[in-house]
Amino acid sequence: MNTLPRTQARRVHPAPGRHRRGRNGFTLIELMVTVAIIGILSAVAYPSYTAHVVRTRRASAAGCTMELATFMERVYASNLRYDLNAGLATALPAVACRTELAGTYAFAFAVGQPTATTFSILATPAGNQAAADTKCATLSIDQANTKGRSGTAPTVAECWK
Repeated sequence: MNTLPRTQARRVHPAPGRHRRGRNGFTLIELMVTVAIIGILSAVAYPSYTAHVVRTRRASAAGCTMELATFMERVYASNLRYDLNAGLATALPAVACRTELAGTYAFAFAVGQPTATTFSILATPAGNQAAADTKCATLSIDQANTKGRSGTAPTVAECWK
């Protein structure tokens, strides 16, 4: 029989190297399941995110192109021609949207533009945007507000959303 008082009874401890289950963190299986779930979510989310970034930059470029077309209409209203602005050759202004999109889109007149009665402005993707946006590629707008694209998108409206 045990002659020790109840307060001094021997406590049974697990053998060295053995731990009580559930008290000392996660098991390797639990960690691997967590890593697998994070990997699956990442594989789905990242392509969706990059596609959203491409569409957002394209929409910004379309808006900037329309802002530049508005500038050209102001030039025409002041000078009755597109190619000269206050007696000098017309150049596209350095508006804020051109600065913001400098690494992803280049804005310029089409070859041979502007003339006295016409202009055509191009927004050409650059860098990662050029590789990622083959659907719409280069956006264009002219003096008649005709919008265009050089990519494989089925409709022009799809690129100018």
